[in-house]
Amino acid sequence: MSEMFTVVPPADALKALFDRLPANVRRETVDTADALDRTLAEEIAAPHPLPAFPRSAMDGYALRAADTFGATETLPAYLNMIGEVRMGQASHLTVGAAQAAVVYTGGMIPAGADAVVMVERTQRFDAVTVEVLRSVAPGENTIGVGEDVAQGEPLFAPGHTLRPQDLGGLLALGITSVKVAAKPRVAILSTGDEVVSPDATPGPGQIRDINTYTIAAMVTRVGGVPLPQGIAGDDYEELLCAARAALESADVLVISAGSSVSTRDLSSRVVNNLGKPGLLIHGVAVKPGKPTILGVCDGKAVIGLPGNPVSAAVVAGLFLTPLLGRMQGVAKPSLRRRIAATLTHNVPSVPGREDYVQVRLLEREGRLFAEPVFGKSNLIYTLVKSDGMLCVPLDCSGLYQGDQVLVELS
Repeated sequence: MSEMFTVVPPADALKALFDRLPANVRRETVDTADALDRTLAEEIAAPHPLPAFPRSAMDGYALRAADTFGATETLPAYLNMIGEVRMGQASHLTVGAAQAAVVYTGGMIPAGADAVVMVERTQRFDAVTVEVLRSVAPGENTIGVGEDVAQGEPLFAPGHTLRPQDLGGLLALGITSVKVAAKPRVAILSTGDEVVSPDATPGPGQIRDINTYTIAAMVTRVGGVPLPQGIAGDDYEELLCAARAALESADVLVISAGSSVSTRDLSSRVVNNLGKPGLLIHGVAVKPGKPTILGVCDGKAVIGLPGNPVSAAVVAGLFLTPLLGRMQGVAKPSLRRRIAATLTHNVPSVPGREDYVQVRLLEREGRLFAEPVFGKSNLIYTLVKSDGMLCVPLDCSGLYQGDQVLVELS
């Protein structure tokens, strides 16, 4: 067994990785309709006001508000109807004193009118006269030009991740294509003579490949493109050849397993031979996931994950997820939602490392509780049975029952 590595705090390890990588964001143009969850790579301002014409917010009558002042059900205001503004058409009417025009929700308000009275607040007196049963204020039940968005108003900055409502807002302004960050391509290479494909029946001492597919799903969730590379055996030349081919086809290489401190630790040697500067970090002060590898090879990141599935997922969340966010210029570093809960059990730890503990969320009497899911890092269902995880800080000896904690949702 080789010498035990010197571990580095997670924040320092991530900084060391970022310091050796360019911060450039590759851009591409996509249809706005297909840009959900993509990260903008340009600043966007409104090309015109929205709405572009004064609109009615109700079905009713467009009129001059002053003509309704003092109107009540017992003493209504009587207005002459001069016509109707049809939906989807420009209005050629002009509303004058004691006049009104029929309008519909979303339709154009004719010139001269400064308010709309709801049809429910009126009644027809005769074929050309309407009674207004209550007064309205100037601007009531109307939407002015640019009230939603003014022309030239900044809408989105680079780094904004587009939501469903954002796509609607862009398309409402006729913005049918946008420049976004290109999706990072992440090659995922599993290692180990004992690892077989999920569709195979494991023999004695063999296990199905879990990490490729768990990590691939994490990559997809944060906007990357996973490129599974299959399984390489515990042979240095085989692993080096597979890693080189994988890195050539991708922006990031993830090697699953092969990062432990043992004679089978091949990944660190491979990383040092994939390009310069090579291995940066071998060992992070985190549990689970201590034998993490971080490297940069000719401008591309290489991450070596522990083989145990819980460790692999935790480490990928700590390093791969923020890396992919940075490569897309994501403005908000935290790509996951966090929620506060009350801890149900004590969680012991050791100062000098960050502990990540899987938890399930329980609701009792309107309060949210986090119940630790204790289990070994090689048990995938420790993850499956949890709703998220909490972090025990680096300088802390543990958390206590009743503490308020932040749970990072799975």
